Amino acid sequence: MKIKHKFWRLLHRKTSKIILAILLICLVVRLLPYFAPIRATDIVQNQLAMQFSDRNGLPLGTLLTRDQEHTAVIPLKQVSPQFINAILAAEDGSFYQHGALDMKAIIRAIKEAIHAKRIVSGASTITMQLARMLDPVPRTLSGKMSEIWLSWRLVAGMNKDEILAAYINRLPMGGNIYGVEAAARIYFSIPASELNLAQSTLLAAIPNNPTYFNPYEHWERLKQRQKYVLNRMVQDGYITRLMARTSAEKVVFQSRQQGIIAAPHFLFWLASQLSETQTQKISSPIHTTINRPLQQFVEAQVQQVISSLAANNVHDAAALVINNHTGEVLAYVGSPDYFNEAKLGRNDGVQALRQPGSTLKPFVYELALEKNLIRPSTILADVPAHYAIPGAKLYSPTDYTESFLGPVRVRVALANSLNVPAVRVLEKVGVQTFLERLHQLGFEHLNQTAEHYGLGLTLGSGEVSLWELARAYVTMSRLGKATPLVTTFSDSPLPLTDSPLPNRTTWQLIIDMLSDRHARATAFGVDSVLNLPFPAAVKTGTSSNFRDTWTVGFTTDYTVATWVGNFNGEPMRKVSGVTGAAPLWNRIMLHLHEHQEPADFQPPKSLVKLPICATSGLRPIPECTSVVQEYFYPEDKQAYETQNNFNLPPEYDEWLAKQQQSSFTSSKLRILSPHNGDLFLLYPGNEAKQKLEFKLAGTTSQPVEWWLNGEKLATSANSLFWYLRPGNWTLEAKSSEISDKVSFQVELASIKPTRRGFSLVNSQVKQ
Repeated sequence: MKIKHKFWRLLHRKTSKIILAILLICLVVRLLPYFAPIRATDIVQNQLAMQFSDRNGLPLGTLLTRDQEHTAVIPLKQVSPQFINAILAAEDGSFYQHGALDMKAIIRAIKEAIHAKRIVSGASTITMQLARMLDPVPRTLSGKMSEIWLSWRLVAGMNKDEILAAYINRLPMGGNIYGVEAAARIYFSIPASELNLAQSTLLAAIPNNPTYFNPYEHWERLKQRQKYVLNRMVQDGYITRLMARTSAEKVVFQSRQQGIIAAPHFLFWLASQLSETQTQKISSPIHTTINRPLQQFVEAQVQQVISSLAANNVHDAAALVINNHTGEVLAYVGSPDYFNEAKLGRNDGVQALRQPGSTLKPFVYELALEKNLIRPSTILADVPAHYAIPGAKLYSPTDYTESFLGPVRVRVALANSLNVPAVRVLEKVGVQTFLERLHQLGFEHLNQTAEHYGLGLTLGSGEVSLWELARAYVTMSRLGKATPLVTTFSDSPLPLTDSPLPNRTTWQLIIDMLSDRHARATAFGVDSVLNLPFPAAVKTGTSSNFRDTWTVGFTTDYTVATWVGNFNGEPMRKVSGVTGAAPLWNRIMLHLHEHQEPADFQPPKSLVKLPICATSGLRPIPECTSVVQEYFYPEDKQAYETQNNFNLPPEYDEWLAKQQQSSFTSSKLRILSPHNGDLFLLYPGNEAKQKLEFKLAGTTSQPVEWWLNGEKLATSANSLFWYLRPGNWTLEAKSSEISDKVSFQVELASIKPTRRGFSLVNSQVKQ
């Protein structure tokens, strides 16, 4: 008996030790998480989707994180109470009453499983679900133990609100959307703080099975799940039965393409400009300078213009709108449809590098004026010109029309975008000097040498972006004062900066020329799409083979830059700057000033306007057929008063010879060939075949008499052939009381040529 009693006493003591050991182990296990707690700062979400709003707070869209997920993190206080109640009712009704585990739910789930011989309901708490989100593990016994351990660590380091906040910011909400804020903005275009009961219960229904309850694919399933959530909210006392019935009404989900409402190219470009550190510092959503209604208007106009030009093999366009006073970007359209991959819609026409055509010409003229290489009244020669380029073909610039206007003022040459005068001006300025000025204006992609671009730089031989062009024209609108283009509102806005181009007068002259509708009438007409019912300076451009058309211009308030072309490089058919990009520019400008016209441009200060002869740039004389007004510097007035004799130099001869009726020599006759002082060699044996053409320019109602050394040769129109004879000759052309005279020589050559004809020695013809 004593042995039996002793045995039971030993057994009891042993059992007590075992129980005590087990309790001790359980206590240690339960306390261990407090030695390795997980705090809210340990699970901060850094890889977030970026949300963007326009300047007035309207949402623009949400961009994916680097791992291609929509994630937006907000504090718990910024979530609608309706959603918090809905998610608690749907997933863990007693969340605030239990710890990491809900023992009542576990016991209930075990009983239901035994009775039904299958798993009927789970017992995962919100804390356990969060643990599974942080560290997904297989649904095995070891996986479940790992999940419980992580849950205990979460409870050890975080309070209930922190756990709930971390949970709702990670909720799978269908597709690649995570968190209630991202879901609210993508599905309903509102922040999570504005979710109503119907919207909240629909969103709270999704996390149970995001694929099965996807709102875009399984709407009816989601509605059934919503009813379950509403019933749970009734049972938990959050809402009444009547509220549940009325909240089951249909809610419209927004149709979204990757969560973007407007300005997709801008959002992706801006996101690429922001470093990870910057995005963490910028509040969400990122407050951009875009004006969403204007942005959507410009997007629609881009699509309409492209549609109207489809027959001309035009498929792509881009546009940029900027506030001149602040440098803020108001609209940014990179292509007609970002989401049309078949048509290369993701290409960004604002940032793409293309040949700018003639849009750089204003800057070379401004630089030439600044350096006093030309004056506003300077006459430039728009006649055929040829430039020898080492290692390349002879460079002979021509215009779109392949015709020439002869002597033209700077104003006319720039306004009509004449190529040859622009090349002549660049020749005066120097390619290297002009390239340095373009760098100052922000054309950072013109990074080749001056020799690489050559004289074609002013005609668009380099490649620039629409962004760079617009920025340079904003500088022009600000009279040489540059400002960075601003895209977001931040705590420390970018300051306006002084430009190294402070010559206000020359910029005012260029603006005056670009806004002169009469000056550009020759090429564009008086009533072209470039002419607006208010002052606007504008320049078009067309690249070689009609692959790009540009129109960039501004009022005192806004700069608008447009591009129309093809991303794949195909040439357009019969489309130039004025028919391609200009209509789009016109529509945007009219819309911007629909309710308020812009102020007038300020005229060039300290300059005076004086009448000049349009063909000579000098003070008019009675024979001048066209008198216009032009600006003069005060120091040029004295020369203006004394100079009135204008003779076209020999470089015009080829052009003059092709003019049937020339107003440039209407007051007198002019012998074009031979030139005064020419020497010709006559080769023996070929005297009967060596002839010289006497050519004349000028118009007269009377016959023209040709006289050689005082003897009358013939009465003819504008040309006459004469067989060469040795001697000193004086050729004179007479008509009524006007005449012209030149002297030339003909000498016998000492060596017979191998080719027929004659030689011209010591010619004064332009080299």
